[in-house]
Amino acid sequence: VAVIVQTNIVHALIYLILSLLAVAVIFYVLGAPFAALLEAIVYAGAIMVLFLFVIMMLNLGQHTRDEERSWLSLKGWVAP
Repeated sequence: VAVIVQTNIVHALIYLILSLLAVAVIFYVLGAPFAALLEAIVYAGAIMVLFLFVIMMLNLGQHTRDEERSWLSLKGWVAP
């Protein structure tokens, strides 16, 4: 839930990494250590860290967040 409702993109990605690591733990508990290892290395390790670096390099500021939120309002959808 924190991934969706988080207003800061970097914090949302960190929560997504934590949820993918939790899935890896569930795989391990269910008796699939290889699937858990792949989940942790490939998804939580490589892909999410790449997403994190790209978002941090984009340097999205308050202006970008305000612009994105304007599209979420009813006014933005009725009369652009």
